[in-house]
Amino acid sequence: MHNAYFQFAAPHNEPVYNYAPGSPERAALKKQLAAFKAAPADIPMYINGQEVRTGKTVAVRPPHEIKHKLGQFHRGDASHVQSAIDAALAARTQWAETPWEQRASIFLRAAELIATKYRYHMNGATMLGQSKNAYQAEIDSACELIDFLRFNVHYLSEIYKQQPVSSAGVHNRTEYRPLEGFVLAVTPFNFTAIAGNLPSVAAMCGNVVVWKPADTQVFASSVFMQILIEAGLPAGVINLVYVDGPVLGEVCFNHRDFAGIHFTGSTGVFQQMWKTIGTNIHKYRAYPRIVGETGGKDFVLAHKSALVDVVVTALARGAFEYQGQKCSAASRAYLPSNISEEVQQKLATMLGTMKMGTVEDFGNFINAVIDERSFDKIAAYIDNAKKDPKAKIIAGGNYNKAEGYFIEPTVIVTTDPKYSTMCEEIFGPVLTIYTYDADKFEETLTLVDTTSDYALTGSIIAQDRYAIDLATKKLVNSAGNFYINDKPTGAVVGQQPFGGARASGTNDKAGSMLNLYRWLSARTIKETMVPPVDYKYPFLQSDGAGS
Repeated sequence: MHNAYFQFAAPHNEPVYNYAPGSPERAALKKQLAAFKAAPADIPMYINGQEVRTGKTVAVRPPHEIKHKLGQFHRGDASHVQSAIDAALAARTQWAETPWEQRASIFLRAAELIATKYRYHMNGATMLGQSKNAYQAEIDSACELIDFLRFNVHYLSEIYKQQPVSSAGVHNRTEYRPLEGFVLAVTPFNFTAIAGNLPSVAAMCGNVVVWKPADTQVFASSVFMQILIEAGLPAGVINLVYVDGPVLGEVCFNHRDFAGIHFTGSTGVFQQMWKTIGTNIHKYRAYPRIVGETGGKDFVLAHKSALVDVVVTALARGAFEYQGQKCSAASRAYLPSNISEEVQQKLATMLGTMKMGTVEDFGNFINAVIDERSFDKIAAYIDNAKKDPKAKIIAGGNYNKAEGYFIEPTVIVTTDPKYSTMCEEIFGPVLTIYTYDADKFEETLTLVDTTSDYALTGSIIAQDRYAIDLATKKLVNSAGNFYINDKPTGAVVGQQPFGGARASGTNDKAGSMLNLYRWLSARTIKETMVPPVDYKYPFLQSDGAGS
């Protein structure tokens, strides 16, 4: 047995490829896209390191090309959830006792495999399965996922080094144990990096995991699972199942060894999970850890000193990259009366230059929304705005699902700061603008703070430093990630740890030490070098003049 202390130095963020015309990465990615489309995938679940196929298949189709079948995945049921839990618990002891440097090496190897051998597999699967353009896929399924794996290894090594002080004759130490039981990871469609991080960060800490991705993200999740297996992840540590949510919850939330949930998804689902866990609290071996990020109604607030072109670009990118399907996407904007009209005109002109279509055409900035349910929901908001006297559409407003779920980037201008699209999460390419009196900035700060129950991201755009300072203070609880003179999207691991509070989640900051602490259970050990042999303390001795 070695006696060395291992250090994992802080990594650098993975460089982003630009996929410019004539670049080798552009050619390699296009080749992989063609390969995926030419060979439909038969996607199994992974339980105890084994591929599991049920024959109950669900077709996987690109949201932007719904007539094409990318493949199929095998739907599981309650028995598969139970098998996944059993496999996880069977693997738990050996995995928890595996030396840290051995666990770390698996995830570092997975990061290296993504950065090299499987970069275009991850990006291609994300582009086709989730309708992301090449750049959005690159910063997500390659760079951010690689960063999560590498930075989390570093963060965990730093946590392990944190030890208590020891007094004379005593040695104190702290062990950071995994949780007692299994962790459930429930992951969303919109970020492959999130889907990979939620189960892997818990496993990195020594936990065993049951992982359920969104149906619309299964393709890329299965590729990542194959990479983990190739990297040496032992059987049973992470078990990947494709089951309906209620089926998953019925089995997991009634199990004595349920130890925690790592979740990204809707507020309603997370709140129902929390309620169920609370109702079942008497059933569990220990109090489960509940960690979740649940969405946002993210704002851009411009001050009268803001530069028009900065505001326009922040709105165009912040609201419409990946079709607005980011928890952090700008969906409500507050523009001062002195620049509002110019911003609106320039924004409408800019949106008119954005091409929309399939991901294989790299000239397309806009692709499809994720599925028909999402398409219909977003279209309903647009239709309501078209007939509401309090709203006016100044850009976009058209949609079509004949070939794919395409919705134009749409800008609504409203006279009502509490209009529905200023308050409700739409999760699509719809931005609503409200114009405020340029001389009522402080009152507008209160409006921004009180309009939404969410508090995920937001930004202030201004040249006036006093205005920036005031907004930073007044909006202290309005966003877990706050941006100054930038769009409210694009958090980078190691630079802007991500998460929000209020209805946006538990703010446990993915991409930082804060998140890893939730998957650890500390044990403090005190060793006394020369133990006492008598119960009596000095104060009990007589001073000779009485007791």
